[in-house]
Amino acid sequence: MLPHNAMVVVADGHSAKIFRNVAKYGIELSETHHVTPASLASPAHMAIPDEAAANSDHDEAVFAVDLTHHLNTMMLQNDMDDVAIIADPSTLGIMRKHYHKELQLRLRREVAKTMTNSDVRSVQTALN
Repeated sequence: MLPHNAMVVVADGHSAKIFRNVAKYGIELSETHHVTPASLASPAHMAIPDEAAANSDHDEAVFAVDLTHHLNTMMLQNDMDDVAIIADPSTLGIMRKHYHKELQLRLRREVAKTMTNSDVRSVQTALN
């Protein structure tokens, strides 16, 4: 069960949607914001994974790292208490390498699945 007010991040290598669980009991997601590479300030594209060989792979890896740093910051600033992450397997693998300890402690669910173009109902079903 996903706690009330938990954040749900649905990501791939190109963008992410961040939802909040507004249900007291169960899951009812409300989108809070959409994240793109342009909306994240990359600190000189640090810590680029070795598996990023081609340019598109490189860009996707950079976005995954930047997104994870953004989530870490949100967690450390108490902008979220609990989090669930749904991402394609490649993005999720990169993100896992960059989770802050606090994010790891509050991570309630991970789903390795591409769902960025899915409707809210499908996302909610994937979390059950």
